[in-house]
Amino acid sequence: MKSVAIIPARGGSKRIPRKNIKPFLDRPIISYVIQTAIESGCFDEVMVSTDDEEIAEIARQHGAEVPFMRSAENSTDQAITLYAIREAIESYRKIGKEFDLLSCIYPTAVLTRPESLRQGKEKLIADPDALCVLPMVRYSYPIQRALFEKEGRIHMFQPEHCHTRSQDLEKSYHDAGQWYWIRTPAIAVPDFKIIWTSSAPIIVDGMEVQDIDDEADWSMAELKYRLLHEKNPL
Repeated sequence: MKSVAIIPARGGSKRIPRKNIKPFLDRPIISYVIQTAIESGCFDEVMVSTDDEEIAEIARQHGAEVPFMRSAENSTDQAITLYAIREAIESYRKIGKEFDLLSCIYPTAVLTRPESLRQGKEKLIADPDALCVLPMVRYSYPIQRALFEKEGRIHMFQPEHCHTRSQDLEKSYHDAGQWYWIRTPAIAVPDFKIIWTSSAPIIVDGMEVQDIDDEADWSMAELKYRLLHEKNPL
């Protein structure tokens, strides 16, 4: 089965300007993700989907392909990642390249391990009924005991669990939001959703997960990377 890694990296990040190529420790953050994708051995091609010439050049320097530039339509602040992926696959078809599987890996998913990508691919291949595989990470606190505030008072979303022991509650998870695998034909389905009953999970450690939306997140990601790197250097 032919596989492609698509790293969506537009140039117009607002909350952290130029986020996708900002120096992370000692080099552009996207370079770590490219390296991880290549070292996983999962892919026939690792490509970066971007509208930005500087990002494209940095991506090529670190071993990724940029066979075409992303359209302005799919590079706005409101652009949906799935549409950019569809555009990339359609552009490949125009130059005679087809892929059975694709993995979208976000350019700031710097904590992702090669073995997690391999595990995701293996699970998708082994489960013919799954259209997608994505990583999940366990909530650090039981969601059944979540609180909300109303009119100056504390309320529980599920008050029936007020006195339930944490260890007796069902484990809960959330989307890790770092990467996912898809059977390529699925992205052409109009109502396709990444998180759906056709999606299969793999469970990853919280040390592999860090949203990077502000400078505090960035610092936390660097700290986690140092800890992971000391144990499992790339």
